[in-house]
Amino acid sequence: MSEIAIKYNNKIVDLQTAKELGIEADPIELDNSDEALEVLRHSTAHLMAQAIKSLYPDAEFYVGPVVKEGFYYDFKTSQTIGEDDLKAIEKAMLNIAKQKLEIQKYDISKDEAIQKFKDDHLKQAVLQNIPSQTVSIYKQGDFEDLCRGPHLPNVGLIRYFKLTKISGAYLGGDSKNEMLTRIYGIAFADKESLKNYLDMMREAQKRDHRKIGAQMKLFTFREEVGAGFAIWLPAGGRLRSRLESLLFKAHRKRGYQPVRGPEMLRSDLWKTSGHYQNYGENMYFTKIDDIEFGVKPMNCVGHIKVYEEELHSYRDLPLKYFEYGVVHRHEMTGALHGLFRVREFTQDDAHIFCTADQIEEQIIEVIDFVDKIMSTFDFDYTMMLSTKPDKAVGDDDVWDIATSALKSAMDKHSLSYNIDEGGGAFYGPKIDIKITDAIGREWQCGTIQLDFNLPSRFELQYNGEDNKKIQPVMIHRAILGSFERFIGILTEHYAGEFPMFIAPTQVAIIPIAPTHNGYAQEIFNNLLDIGADSEIYAKSESLNKRIRTAEKTRVPMIVVLGDEEMGNKTVAIRDRKERKQYNLNQEEFLLLIKTKINEVNF
Repeated sequence: MSEIAIKYNNKIVDLQTAKELGIEADPIELDNSDEALEVLRHSTAHLMAQAIKSLYPDAEFYVGPVVKEGFYYDFKTSQTIGEDDLKAIEKAMLNIAKQKLEIQKYDISKDEAIQKFKDDHLKQAVLQNIPSQTVSIYKQGDFEDLCRGPHLPNVGLIRYFKLTKISGAYLGGDSKNEMLTRIYGIAFADKESLKNYLDMMREAQKRDHRKIGAQMKLFTFREEVGAGFAIWLPAGGRLRSRLESLLFKAHRKRGYQPVRGPEMLRSDLWKTSGHYQNYGENMYFTKIDDIEFGVKPMNCVGHIKVYEEELHSYRDLPLKYFEYGVVHRHEMTGALHGLFRVREFTQDDAHIFCTADQIEEQIIEVIDFVDKIMSTFDFDYTMMLSTKPDKAVGDDDVWDIATSALKSAMDKHSLSYNIDEGGGAFYGPKIDIKITDAIGREWQCGTIQLDFNLPSRFELQYNGEDNKKIQPVMIHRAILGSFERFIGILTEHYAGEFPMFIAPTQVAIIPIAPTHNGYAQEIFNNLLDIGADSEIYAKSESLNKRIRTAEKTRVPMIVVLGDEEMGNKTVAIRDRKERKQYNLNQEEFLLLIKTKINEVNF
């Protein structure tokens, strides 16, 4: 394999820069490691921009970063570009790559850059966001752009890529600014990896939760309601309710107490917590009687107020509060995506107040809870320890203590994890739970955050053994992340074919004729009594059409009722999962359903 960069002091440095600085360190080879793909995809973004410039000479470019799913470039041209034009851009990229142009870096002063790009308003916008007085430019052939790098030594190393989609994007993500064109792409070090990825993406399109959600009538989004605000339809409401009920029982078994905080709190509280200063751009604010209130983006402050309601002794700890808390966050319009990115969502949120000696025990208990839930849904998962970000509250010493406590808990129990430097919450380090779905995609879901800062800022206390006032430790914890996002992930994971225990409708009841409707209602009522949801398909349509309608909703089980079934108190069953048909008497049928919906116990 070719050496494309080096890793020095936890940073990726391209070969030209390393040579200029006389740095020798661990080489990064051209493979599918995270470090190599970052360099490869960054360079592929520039190759794409060069190809676009060759096809659309008046094109101006904004930014072209590497993102989780590949790369993109934002740009503007006088010509209209659509999906059909991506193949021509790819062809131009391949032709340029064959030239094996060297990628060169040079530095100039910011003032020189402003003059150099004086006729390019997008470059001027980029330069406004660069605090340094020196900027770097990467050049390949007749194309060059402002960039921090790192990049490949030459474009000839770029061979296996695909442009995946085109969309609009506001300049700088601000809806008040002009709309730019954004093209996304993906790149790998070898042909097989690219093929596997594209196969996975085709399967993902079939499983798109927005499409399946519409087919199963789970949820909808309406323009007149507002972007990023989901409307839950009856079937989705039932699915969500089942998930909430299962989790409620699981929380109570583990000693959590249900609480609820208001959806708006006075801004003074958000200033005390640090949200106002560190998270305010993501919040919504309003005034009531000339007093500013902040709509909650998180539930932690409300739970702190619950803790403050009475004095606590060390004997009371740990105290565990949980809430299905509705929160609002100001997401950019371009970032919204079905249930995966919304402006209103409900967290399966909990906060544990404990002593320092109880941290390890509580962290391990939460991880065990995570394991129970994720294994139930057939998810593999990994854990990521995220450390102090640039924007944070609290002293470094406190952060070091909190981070060490999380590491210690994980290490003592031989739990594997990776480290995300700078990825923590602004008030404390955290463990992120990343799950892998049925087709191999990774999703960020739950989080466990250790926090010494908020208890300090709110001056929380408990009485120690000698009656001394001691500050508790606060653990923020969500396992699903949010009901919206998790249900979206579940929908794609199962391709809408939810297991019986979580399905929005467990049984579809289809009476053959109106004379069988009474028996259908009897079955419906009996199912409801054992905790199962069903739906009667009794419209004046043909039997086959009603069966097809039920099948489209991916209901796990269909029962057909006719004269024979009504006379003998039986049901004719079509089992979707087992792909077979059989008959049971009503008592056997109810026992079967009861067993299936109660087989899960978090």
